[in-house]
Order: sequence, then structure tokens, then C-alpha cells
Amino acid sequence: MNTLPACETLLLELHNGVLHITLNRSDSRNAMSLQMVAELRAVFAAVQGDRHVRAIVLGGAGGHFCAGADLKDMVNARARGPSAYRDLNRAFGALLEAVQHAPQVVITVLQGAVLGGGFGLACVSDIALTDHQAQFGLPETSLGLLPAQIAPFVVQRIGLTQTRRLALTAARFDGQEAQRLGLVHFVEQDAQALAERLDEVLAQVLCCAPEANAVTKRLLLDSAPPLPAGLLDEAANLFSKAVAGAEGIEGTLAFMQKRKPGWAT
Repeated sequence: MNTLPACETLLLELHNGVLHITLNRSDSRNAMSLQMVAELRAVFAAVQGDRHVRAIVLGGAGGHFCAGADLKDMVNARARGPSAYRDLNRAFGALLEAVQHAPQVVITVLQGAVLGGGFGLACVSDIALTDHQAQFGLPETSLGLLPAQIAPFVVQRIGLTQTRRLALTAARFDGQEAQRLGLVHFVEQDAQALAERLDEVLAQVLCCAPEANAVTKRLLLDSAPPLPAGLLDEAANLFSKAVAGAEGIEGTLAFMQKRKPGWAT
């Protein structure tokens, strides 16, 4: 069994073949910082070949799953130029790829904010459970930005038609709507019911042989259309241009100042 890396932004608990990963930046609704992305990638890399870890449960501390990217990272990247924006964005895409292709069964437990990057993580999970009051959305275009790394995985999850509507309106919706769209599998009314559903799903997963599950997951992913070669790299380039452009600057500044951007009515 591989040793798990030390983490500052994550809580890790391995028990009976299940690795529980809790995003632990509750003061920012678990916004995805560069450090959190790096730590998540390190954890998934550490268990990649470990069949003793049969399931990975991703959740968030403080009543929220993840409110998306930490915009402070983008503000800090501004001084380092466009390549810093591109690298920041592409690192998150690499995380989504790692979660998507993890040999373990990945389960997301969704509460509170499930926005941007949090939405993307839900889309690459094998099984998604949500509280009925969770708030989902792709807010990037309302900030003058692009859901660059996230959008391809959302299309794979719920289809192009619904993704177009959500990405181009930045609309928020709840757990019931998320189930209707096919984003999540189970909707529960409270934390206790969510915990009970998780126990039920884990019991089902642990009845299955770990190597058989890993190979079956790979087969299923290979049966779906792959992302076009170079798409995520090009998406990172487009994101870099957007965040450094007039709309990106105004949108992120407005967010930090807690006001509407100039184009919003």
C-alpha cells in the first residue's frame, strides 16, 4: 500500500479500502487553489496502482463541496504574464483527467456550492450524490472568463444541448435539477440521508472485485468518444487570453469588489 502525501488543504482518511478526501478550505467554500489542485493530483497519483484502495469519496468541509477556482490565484498570476494563466488553468484540467481515469470508483458527495471547478469534479465522478439544496452552476462567463477545462467534461456528462444552456447563462440550479440533467445519481433531503446513501453505495462497490472494476471502468471510458487531441491545451490558451482581456479583468475585479461587472444589467 502506497503512502499518502502530506496535505494542507485536504483531509485524508483511509478506512476499509475507501479513501475519503475532504476539501478543507471552508473559509472560502473550498475554492480550488493551486495548492489544492497540486495536492489532489498527488493523492490520485499515489493511489493510481493501489488496488487496496477500492473507492475514493470526494466531499467538502463546512457544508460546501467546492465554489470553483480561487480567483486570488488569478490575481497573483497576473504579474507573471499569460503563461501563468495558461499553466494554472491546464493544471486543473490535468486533475480532471486524473480523476476521470482513476482505476478506483470515484464518488462525489455534493453539498452547498458546486460551482465551476466543483461542477467539473462532479462530472468526472463515477457516482454522484447530492443534497437537494446544493447549488450547481458554471459561473465563468458571468466573470468574463471561460469554463475552459471544465466544459468538455460537462458535455461528456450531460450532453451538448444542456451544457450550452448552462455555460452561456451561468444559471444556478439545485440537486433535483442536477438529477434531471443526469449530472447526479441520487438526491437526498438532509445530511443523514446523504450519509446513509453513501454507505449503501459503498457497500455495493465493495461487493465488486477491484481489478474487475478498474478494467470495466477503462472499457466504459474507451467506449465513449474521447476528447479531441490537444483540446484542453487549446482551452488553456483561450482561458489565458480571456482572463488577461478587458472582460476578464473587469469580471474578476468586480467579483473581488463584490459588485456587478459593467456588462451586467
